[in-house]
Amino acid sequence: MSTQRQVHLAAHFPGVNNTTVWSDDRAESQIAFSSFEHFARNAERGLFDYLFLAEGLRLREQKGRIHDLDVVGRPNTLAILAALAGVTEHIGLVGTLQTTFNEPVELAKQLATLDHLTGGRAGWNVVTSSDAFHGANFRRGGFLDPSERYTRAAEFIDVARALWDSWQADAIVTDRRTGVFADRSRIRDVDHHGAQFDVTGTFAVPRSPQGHPVIVQAGDSDEGRDLAATRAEVVFSLHTEFADAQQFYADVTARLERVGRSKDELHILPGATFVIGDTTADAEERARAIRRAQVSPATAIAFLEQVWNRDLSGYDVDGPLPEVEPDLDGAAITRGRARHVRDVPALVQGWRDRAAAERLSIRDLVIEVSTRGGFVGTASHIAAEIDRYVQERATDGFVVVPHTNPYGLDEFVDTVVPILQERGVYRRSYDEGATLRQTLGLPGVSTSQEVFA
Repeated sequence: MSTQRQVHLAAHFPGVNNTTVWSDDRAESQIAFSSFEHFARNAERGLFDYLFLAEGLRLREQKGRIHDLDVVGRPNTLAILAALAGVTEHIGLVGTLQTTFNEPVELAKQLATLDHLTGGRAGWNVVTSSDAFHGANFRRGGFLDPSERYTRAAEFIDVARALWDSWQADAIVTDRRTGVFADRSRIRDVDHHGAQFDVTGTFAVPRSPQGHPVIVQAGDSDEGRDLAATRAEVVFSLHTEFADAQQFYADVTARLERVGRSKDELHILPGATFVIGDTTADAEERARAIRRAQVSPATAIAFLEQVWNRDLSGYDVDGPLPEVEPDLDGAAITRGRARHVRDVPALVQGWRDRAAAERLSIRDLVIEVSTRGGFVGTASHIAAEIDRYVQERATDGFVVVPHTNPYGLDEFVDTVVPILQERGVYRRSYDEGATLRQTLGLPGVSTSQEVFA
């Protein structure tokens, strides 16, 4: 008899992009600590593996103005996670932090400190950037060629791990006569000289409870998948449709095998939205209302402008798509947003064909192409679908993304989690004192003694 695979769940704090419905009556601040505290406590009540925070290094702009249709105000990720360490006991705390504009020694020190503060519950979502708009806030600006961003990220992780491994677990010695001191023979200096970094010296933080904070990675390009296969322990994926998710899962698993790693060393968790109803019809009606709230008239026009690269404010949002062609050569109308569209003319023609065939207005079309359906249905249906994805190896679980802040996760915890538990695929309690790596069921990292040998 085969053992059922266990579902892993992470909770994504809402507030990035227009998917968060700020017009909801219960919406609260994306900056106030009370919002983060409620969300974290509720995720822990739901026995989630970890809480996940995104990060923005600069506010997005559109047509020279702050683009406030998604979120304005992005507090520091590490500061929030450190504060949440004091109001949680078991849940992992994972932050999105750049390798392009940070430096390994400082970031490794901050993450090791968070791992100490949390008793081994820290994680790092590794992301990259290559654009000068974000880089303008940093000393070297937009110096990094896009082709180098994953080269730098890989070396960044390697340096951070060398720093974390430079202390043996027993390097701190307590002596009744002389007090507490560090045994220098059990600490190794780091001497790294690579294409991106030169680091020489003694790391300032003793080995943390789980050795290394858990490494999460969110890149989906070929280079990003290779980075995940060689260095990540969790992949935050965009692939949520079942067949697509299975294909991504198989691709990354094959890459793991090619570099000599086991599938047990990496979990794949796509982001997933949800809408729960008492009946299927009720859930579908709620989903339609939510999707319409996510795409206001202003959001719909702004979305098209990002593709057309033109001012489209004169168009009727309830009318047809613009007849004018996209401006492919002009300066970007939007700054600070990742561009995933490679063939703009083909995309626009496809939208025009669809809008004509289905008689869609601008707003209707944007709703169709920009909002995720996610899991829609009764709590039992959603739990069964999550279980199916995991058992059939399309995912190892999901990063659950609510559409309201900070109460959007509550209903999922109250209704879906108990059904997953009844199905025998989800924990009923945390293991006392478990690190995030242990909660995720990941293998431990090499001990300091093995590294020093």
